[in-house]
Amino acid sequence: MSLRRHTALVLAAIALVSTAAATAPADAVQDQKPVHPQIAAKPYMGWSSWSLQSTNYPGVNPDGPGSFISEKNILTQANALATKLKPYGYEYINIDAGWQDGGDEYGRPVANLKRFPRGMKAVGDDIHKLGLKFGIYTVVGLGMDVYRDGNTPIYDAPGCFTRDIVYPDLRKTNGWDAAYKINYASPCAQKYADSIARLFASWGVDFIKMDGVGPGSWKGAPDDPNHNNTEDVEAWWRAVQNAGRPMMYTLSWSLSHRYADVWKQNSNGWRIDTDVECYCDTIVKWDSSVKQRWWDVAQWIDDAGPGHWNNLDAVNVGVGAMDGLTDAERQSYMTFWAINSAPLFAGDDLTKLDAYGLKLLTNREVIAINQSGNPARPLNQDQLQQVWYAQNADGSTTVALFNLADSPATVTGRFDQLGIGGKATVRDIWADTNTRNVSGQVSAALPAHGSKLYKITPGNVPVSIPADLTATDVSRTSVSLNWRPSAGATSYRVFANGKQVATSTKPGTVVGGLQPQTQYTFTVQGVKYGRTSDASAGITLYTSKSGGPVRYEAEAPTSTLTGDAGVSGCTLCSGGSKIGNIGYGATVTLNDITVPATGTYLVKIAYTDGDTSRQSMLTVNGTDSYWVNYRGLGDNDWGTPQTTYLPMKLTAGANSIKVSNPNGYIADIDWITV
Repeated sequence: MSLRRHTALVLAAIALVSTAAATAPADAVQDQKPVHPQIAAKPYMGWSSWSLQSTNYPGVNPDGPGSFISEKNILTQANALATKLKPYGYEYINIDAGWQDGGDEYGRPVANLKRFPRGMKAVGDDIHKLGLKFGIYTVVGLGMDVYRDGNTPIYDAPGCFTRDIVYPDLRKTNGWDAAYKINYASPCAQKYADSIARLFASWGVDFIKMDGVGPGSWKGAPDDPNHNNTEDVEAWWRAVQNAGRPMMYTLSWSLSHRYADVWKQNSNGWRIDTDVECYCDTIVKWDSSVKQRWWDVAQWIDDAGPGHWNNLDAVNVGVGAMDGLTDAERQSYMTFWAINSAPLFAGDDLTKLDAYGLKLLTNREVIAINQSGNPARPLNQDQLQQVWYAQNADGSTTVALFNLADSPATVTGRFDQLGIGGKATVRDIWADTNTRNVSGQVSAALPAHGSKLYKITPGNVPVSIPADLTATDVSRTSVSLNWRPSAGATSYRVFANGKQVATSTKPGTVVGGLQPQTQYTFTVQGVKYGRTSDASAGITLYTSKSGGPVRYEAEAPTSTLTGDAGVSGCTLCSGGSKIGNIGYGATVTLNDITVPATGTYLVKIAYTDGDTSRQSMLTVNGTDSYWVNYRGLGDNDWGTPQTTYLPMKLTAGANSIKVSNPNGYIADIDWITV
């Protein structure tokens, strides 16, 4: 759930899900815990109810917002999934917000009997009879309705009451401020989490989604401790591990990346973004908010892996009329989820899957890419034509081309940038075609928001080319370089202008001893037992001039502001100020950025971003434009600066760099250095 939901729908969901989730204790304590397969060893696959609950599509919620959710409708979808999608690996039926109606005498959740007259265990039993798994929803914190003046006893915890697990001032928490924050200094607090986890286990629950968790969801900055739920997550993780039943435990929504280590250690996955649903007459729209995932997932890529995955939300590609997308957008949507090893859970009405939607959801090669658990990454994001890739254990490379622009464009993936040497067999996965002896690149003319998905398998190459050579910092006399590991390589040789200047045993190094204001072209070769790969794609840039790098403050008198863009205070920013409110018609242009020679320079940008991520265009001298992805903190912290880098072509003399985005707000800008 997110703050974007319609008010009536939010209130309905909160009313029905007001308590933190629960479980009944097992009959006997086992001396030894049973051994179960690893939970979330691969991204899970299934279906979730929220997409249908959230939509205004005709006939889906005939009795008001969220009214879709009921025992009858859930089991109808379960039967459809068992028939149509289970053979392809889809197995979870996840019941989202709306199933609950208050709590029992111990403050543990109870079902809304008007919607689920037989209770949740009976529904779970019916789901299990289909060979499927049963998921349930809860929110973080203590539901206000079960506080009951602090007199509600905690199950199986003599002497513990709800007054013992909250703060005296009854401070509120979660994404909607709809619960009391739990004080885990009290041992009674862990007992409460334990009681709910065991109740869920007694119902046969296989999957728990905990919503409203912070830091994240635009709350929980360092000066906002009431929305820091890391202690809740840790307590719930312990509760789930000791509940007597294997259950996947996932977090929502739009979690803050600065706490990624906590999420990895104490959950099986996390949402990286707001809801994918548009809360409109369809389920989703490309601009609201499918396309934002391309930007928001970037900082999370290395956090995904067995046991915990980046959750991009539901994949709604199965029913064209209901989805609100073109066929090209539906393919891109499914492709992006698959290559990022995101959980694949549909949100459509599975009884109405159209032929194209069924084809997208059941392509075994695409599913295999997803289930390999090898998330892709972008070669760069400085344009709306993007190449994403993943190097596979068998020596092949998964490559996806995306055109995120609103008009047709050609997108090209160069083999030397992708780490592919020699000739290769290119498999177009969606088209089900193979092309042999391809060299140099893959390229496709794509419609607006279109995509291609390839598996590229080179011939027998002893050492692969280092992929994605990138400069990450520059000074007058040094350049920092990173690249992706080369298959088979035990070391790397680094070259500048054709001369070897460094050796590294890791995929990265700092090349020193360079001359100021000098242009260098860098390449890297992988080495194994004296055998070397072909050279990587080169990157060319200038070192900083003598006395550099030079910093240009965004709030300097020489900058040009338009619209509502203005100076705002920022204690941790350079000079105590930054430029904010940039976007739509508001822009800032930094002027008189001076370099002695025309060429490519590594521009460093300092910014603040409390959102999940924001993007802007940087336009140089009114001509060349680049896109920048500002990776956000996601917790509404707009006072902590971060930095990003971008190679840009500048002209000898004075340059201007305009920061803008005509279609959205961007990060606040502190300074730029060259």
